[in-house]
Amino acid sequence: MRIYKQTGLVVPALVLLLALLLRGLDPAGLLTDFRVLVFDYYQRIAPREYQKAPVRIIDIDDDSLGRIGLQWPWPRPVVAEMVAQLANAGAAAIVFDVVFAEPDRTSPAQVAQIWEKLTGAGDIAGRLGDLPDHDALLADIIGQAKNVVTGFVLVEDDNGQKPRTRAGFAAAGDDPKLFLPGYFKGAIVTLPAFEQAAAGNGSFNFHPGRDLVIRSVPLLFRLNNQLLPSIAAEGLRVAQGARSYVVKSSGASGETAFGAASGINNIKIGAYEVPTTASGELQVHFTMPVAERYLPAWKILAGDFDPALLEGNIVLIGTSAAGLRDIRPSPINPVMPGVEAHAQAIEQVLLGHFLQRPDWSEGLEWVFTILLGGGLILLLLRGGALRAALFGAGAIALAIGLSWYGYRAHQLLIDPVSPALAGFMVYMSGSLAGYLRTEAEKKQVRGAFAQYLSPALVEQLAADPGRLKLGGETREMTFLFCDIRGFTAVSEQFKGNPQGLTKLINRFLTPMTNVILDRKGTIDKYMGDCIMAFWNAPLDDPKHADNACASSLRMFERLEELNAKLESEAKEQNIPFVPIKIGVGLNTGECVVGNMGSKQRFDYSVLGDAVNLASRLEGQSKTYGVDVVVGEATRAAAPGWAMLELDLIAVKGKTEAVRIFALLGKAELAASAEFQQTAAAHDAMLAAYRRQDWDAVEAALPDLRQRCPELDELYDLYAERVAFFRAEPPGESWDGVFRATSK
Repeated sequence: MRIYKQTGLVVPALVLLLALLLRGLDPAGLLTDFRVLVFDYYQRIAPREYQKAPVRIIDIDDDSLGRIGLQWPWPRPVVAEMVAQLANAGAAAIVFDVVFAEPDRTSPAQVAQIWEKLTGAGDIAGRLGDLPDHDALLADIIGQAKNVVTGFVLVEDDNGQKPRTRAGFAAAGDDPKLFLPGYFKGAIVTLPAFEQAAAGNGSFNFHPGRDLVIRSVPLLFRLNNQLLPSIAAEGLRVAQGARSYVVKSSGASGETAFGAASGINNIKIGAYEVPTTASGELQVHFTMPVAERYLPAWKILAGDFDPALLEGNIVLIGTSAAGLRDIRPSPINPVMPGVEAHAQAIEQVLLGHFLQRPDWSEGLEWVFTILLGGGLILLLLRGGALRAALFGAGAIALAIGLSWYGYRAHQLLIDPVSPALAGFMVYMSGSLAGYLRTEAEKKQVRGAFAQYLSPALVEQLAADPGRLKLGGETREMTFLFCDIRGFTAVSEQFKGNPQGLTKLINRFLTPMTNVILDRKGTIDKYMGDCIMAFWNAPLDDPKHADNACASSLRMFERLEELNAKLESEAKEQNIPFVPIKIGVGLNTGECVVGNMGSKQRFDYSVLGDAVNLASRLEGQSKTYGVDVVVGEATRAAAPGWAMLELDLIAVKGKTEAVRIFALLGKAELAASAEFQQTAAAHDAMLAAYRRQDWDAVEAALPDLRQRCPELDELYDLYAERVAFFRAEPPGESWDGVFRATSK
């Protein structure tokens, strides 16, 4: 048992430590995956409401591809026309979510090379070579616009290419390169002429999760030992005419890191200070798809648009065409164009709407996890599984509620997964340990009490072993002794058949035992043909005296049924029938009850004077000729039963006299007018006897015999005593006590 109790503390404590270890190490990123799934669910329930911001997407959609009638990538003059239209409309920045890595294949110089290889095409090739170069035309338009941002793609292979940077970087605090992914070694860059002419140049890479879902937009990248911006960051910088970025990391002035290199905190882009993740990414709070955000590219080329829609806007050029393969899943849109992620990131910066997971969130989650786990352990040990479950469910609900409130009210991402998982692990391990401990206690209780109590009471004790105090305790209890009268005459019928006598005793004891057990009694022991039982232990029984009285009367009913069967069997076997008769003694009082005996053998039993008196009262049932003799304390504890006083007696071995009563029936009988009249006449007779008014006693007896014929032997006894006392008066000092000389 002690081992199980220790297990109830040690096991959940170890599990809590394991949960904290898993929280810290996060093997295989499982906890992170669960966390982001919860945050995704938040966004699906309550996405960001779209607010108009100066950001537009020029969409190279399927309709535009069909209307222009040219294969993508379009000839550079077409792209140049689009840039010119956007610049003339007053766009604050024109950002390409496209990489122009190769010369235009439709450029005259490129076409001339093809025609030169054809027989007889020399003159045509020469004339084509004199026409303006398409790439040069686009580069010139980009230079004139002065606000174009070109794009590049970072790759993990070292291909010897590096993008041109158009902005400077200043760092405050720890070196930001320490916190950026270092796996990029090369790049697929836009043609040098375009990079040279552009006002900005950025990467449009993402760092999607393992499920390839886009949840954030990087603002910074690292290529070997060089910092590079994203196209979203460059679009913001160029639109403001800013020349550099200021990257603030842990250790910077005003940033709290407690000495730890916790990562990048924010990036200042012109007038905007953008909070980021530790790796320099902006958590995107996505909106549902909004048509207002998009303008098809064909309308720009056709001039079929309102310039006011683009004036002062950061304009991103990208594609939603499925065939161009820039479709990315977001938490709320499985087919989001990649350019939209950059656009929504820029929108949030301009609106000052940031979805953040602050540095202090980690500490808060650790503290909450420890408090939840510790509280569950204490409640599992002291309050039980139900209270622990209610506490745990409430705490987890609180964690989820606070997390949801933080998201909705303040755009904060607080993790409810780690505390909930730790709480679940602690509760399940503690419950398992508690279950094992409880089962061990139940097994001990069942083994100790299966022979004493009814199965129902054994299960009650097993369900709540705390109700049992082993080793002895003082209780007020009611005791019953039942013995077969004239057992010698009964046993003589089985002189040559001891097995038959055993069978008969078993047939007698079984129904008597069932009567006792059915009324919450406990069998103490069998002594041959005698039964000893008690009530109010090991389980509390406030009505122990009433249950004992009810059992006594029911025992005689069952005995009558048994005698009827035995008589029928005797007639069938043509043998004499000797009915079984019993006497019962009941008494109530304080005794010590518990497991008593030696280390080798013990029994659950009782010790006390009240037990001995109950045994003596059973013996007096023969003297007074009644079925059930009840002690004065039992009558006081069960006042509603039909009882008549028998005598004031000092049983053998005791000097103190007690009043004893005959139990004649239930409360219905006691409440009847006839019984109350009989009781009054009976008590009057006893009062006359104790004041030595022998004439009054003798005068009362005939009427009492008629009223209560079942007490005929009792009244014979008093008639004999009166005759004796007439011959030998007891004297004035007589106290009316009868002193028994036999048990």
